[in-house]
Amino acid sequence: MSELKQSKYIDITTDYGFKKVFGSDTNKDLLIAFLNELFRGRKVIADLYYNKNEHVGDTEDIGTVIFDLTCTADNGERFIIEVQRTAQDNLKRRMLYYSSKLIADQAPKGNRRAWNYAISEVYIIVLMDGFTMPDAGDEKYFLHDICLCYRDQGKIFYDDLGFIYLELVNFVKAEAELVNDLDRWLYILKNMSSLKGLSTYLRKPIFEKLFQLAEYSKLKPEEREMYNVSLRNKWDAESIRSSQEEQLKRAREKAMAEGKAEGKAEVIKNLLSLDKFSNSEIAELSNVTVEFVNEVQAEIAKGK
Repeated sequence: MSELKQSKYIDITTDYGFKKVFGSDTNKDLLIAFLNELFRGRKVIADLYYNKNEHVGDTEDIGTVIFDLTCTADNGERFIIEVQRTAQDNLKRRMLYYSSKLIADQAPKGNRRAWNYAISEVYIIVLMDGFTMPDAGDEKYFLHDICLCYRDQGKIFYDDLGFIYLELVNFVKAEAELVNDLDRWLYILKNMSSLKGLSTYLRKPIFEKLFQLAEYSKLKPEEREMYNVSLRNKWDAESIRSSQEEQLKRAREKAMAEGKAEGKAEVIKNLLSLDKFSNSEIAELSNVTVEFVNEVQAEIAKGK
């Protein structure tokens, strides 16, 4: 397979790029630093180890999942980190299933009385590349930090099960606007492949290591091949999503146009029933063509 025209740094939201940066013991300091920024001081992860990816145990065909990364912190906290680039109606339910799987798998085979439901904390981190939260509406939040709470009071009910959703499409800060390391991580995740080098806004040891690791020129030939495949997969997914969004936009515009036409037809019918205005006058009053008024009049004559 021929190589693609490459930027200086790899796209770390691709399957291969995400795994290379965050998915190995050699670079686990990068993942620890990223997770600690996500929790914004609420917890501090000192160390972690990686679980096998099949720990989740999902046997369905879930082709839109870029990379499932599961790991456990030194105090037993468990994490799933995923990259998603395709909007799905069942995204929230699938993440809930994943979290419940990690919880259920903690139960011992026997002597559950002694275990007494000593469940470790479980967190799901979802990096959403190119689409927004389901049912987000007009909100432009780029970080959703979710836990179980009382519906009426908003008080936390259970804090050891959490979901963090990151909407990169809503993160629009420029380099000069970055105020903390979480901003810097999100900026890099979104823009890495278009950057030319490490700017003064990003000059910290953890990011220096990240930039060195992500240099395309330092990849071995077989790594380049895997990355190129991964990059093509991302582009294909983006093309499909763009096409779907355009079709949805056209469908909405058509529905709005039909709705407006239907509403104006009712106005025209009312004006015609008064028998006080000519068709050209009604067209002017209703801001439509005379031909449209004639069509409505013909429908009335047919008894529609």
